[in-house]
Amino acid sequence: MVPLPIYTNSEKVEWSTGLLDCFSDIKNCLVTCLCPCITFGQIAEMIDRDSSSCAISGSIYAMILFFFGSPCIYSCIYRTRMRKQFLLKENLCMDFMVHLCCEPCALCQEYRELQNRGFDMSLGWNGNVDRWNNQQMASQQQPPPIHTMTR
Repeated sequence: MVPLPIYTNSEKVEWSTGLLDCFSDIKNCLVTCLCPCITFGQIAEMIDRDSSSCAISGSIYAMILFFFGSPCIYSCIYRTRMRKQFLLKENLCMDFMVHLCCEPCALCQEYRELQNRGFDMSLGWNGNVDRWNNQQMASQQQPPPIHTMTR
């Protein structure tokens, strides 16, 4: 497993985008509004580092939405985990309140945050690991530059 970056600085950082910047990624905004379980599943797979799949997490989210009507009970847990993994500052509201009051905006923000940190959400966790490994191998296998003498 490829580890995520370890942040040694204990200082919290700002989110890369605002909570209400949903329209900066129209495609994700539409997917999240029409079927939030897809966006949530992708987020959960990355945060869990593939210990749960996108399909399973998204299905759990959909069942909670269907039976209880309030998936924020489940999704706010992942926002908290994400904040801790990346040392993100907490908003003025607690994570639960952010998801309770504005679930689609919270999911869109989390999705954008992962994208801005180098995750390709369409690849899934294993696809991202393969991509990172390939990039690492390519950078290690590049021959040193040949220096020629010039006059």
